[in-house]
Amino acid sequence: MANVALLSAASTSTSSPACRLLLGRRPPSRRSACGGRAASKLSIMAALGEDPIREWILTEGKATQITGVSSIGGGCVNSAQRYKTDAGSFFVKTNRRIGPSMFEGEALGLKTMHDTNSIRVPLPYKVGSLPTGGSFIIMEFIEFGRSRGDQSVLGRKLAEMHNAAKSDKGYGFYVDNTIGSTPQINTWTADWIEFYSKHRLGYQLELASQQFGDSAIYEKGQRLIKNIHPLFDGAVIEPCLLHGDLWSGNISSDTNGEPVILDPACYYGHNEAEFGMSWCAGFGGEFYSSYFQVVFCSKYLL
Repeated sequence: MANVALLSAASTSTSSPACRLLLGRRPPSRRSACGGRAASKLSIMAALGEDPIREWILTEGKATQITGVSSIGGGCVNSAQRYKTDAGSFFVKTNRRIGPSMFEGEALGLKTMHDTNSIRVPLPYKVGSLPTGGSFIIMEFIEFGRSRGDQSVLGRKLAEMHNAAKSDKGYGFYVDNTIGSTPQINTWTADWIEFYSKHRLGYQLELASQQFGDSAIYEKGQRLIKNIHPLFDGAVIEPCLLHGDLWSGNISSDTNGEPVILDPACYYGHNEAEFGMSWCAGFGGEFYSSYFQVVFCSKYLL
């Protein structure tokens, strides 16, 4: 199968939008088919050996030649490479320790954000296992500009994404995914406070307690959960699509200055939960002014 097999029958029905998200996804064709392409495919495959990344690029990726592979920044969790080919460049992330479920969750999040036609994200093409262990994801390569772009445009585009994608299933996501390499539970929940208390605050407190044995932090967190309801009194909350890990390292711009967001931990939640990483995202007044102007207009003027 030339695509990402993301959802099992246990997680969603085959008729759901989530299950159909990545079916048939291939990069757009950049050239017409060559006369000898079909005949040469077997010889290409024979030369590939056990490299599923090269295999996909030289078949489904519509390339006939890989002209270079270079390492680029991939964060502290994964390795990242740029594959240059005669059909354009591909961005590839690999992880030698973690199986494909982590990248499957990322791919589904990227595709869901991409389908809102709002803010630019790299389009995922393929997720798979590495023969020596671990996994990979192949996606669209986006050439970044020299800055993070215009803050007001970022705020507007993010608000457009939040407005464009709502969930009738409640709060959660189609699959569990990861924030960094930490598991993130996304079980569908009808109530935001219940979801946030159990699957965000509560789950993180459990992990911290298990790993560090910090009972003081755990007890303070539990007190917060018990008293959290009044903080949302009067709030109008809709489950909208969130990037989920929006810090400065996951925000950039393309060569035209348009904002790009990447490495998501997507779920449907309270829109302001998106700002949970704002302490290290560098959002300024222009960002918030632009964001809330779009959100306000959507809620109260349309």
